[in-house]
Amino acid sequence: MERRELSKKELEKELSGLKGWSVSGGKLARTCEFGDFSEAFAFMTRVAIEAERMEHHPEWSNVYNRVTINLVTHDIGNKISTYDVALARKINEIYGA
Repeated sequence: MERRELSKKELEKELSGLKGWSVSGGKLARTCEFGDFSEAFAFMTRVAIEAERMEHHPEWSNVYNRVTINLVTHDIGNKISTYDVALARKINEIYGA
């Protein structure tokens, strides 16, 4: 998959189809909530498997039932790219959004 920085217009268009995602601090960002820690951790495990397959790893944190995710593409200067959007879509599929 091509890793290309998205223009502002392209990013706005992509965001309109990415439920729950926004731009925060120059990164594609989302917080997912679960019933408890075990559900949150299971979600992170499923995302980790997909991220490893894609060779694109999120910046994320987990506190109890919440997982906060930030995506940028490091090898193009920490910009939001087509790769970030692709992983965000996969994350939404896993989350059920």
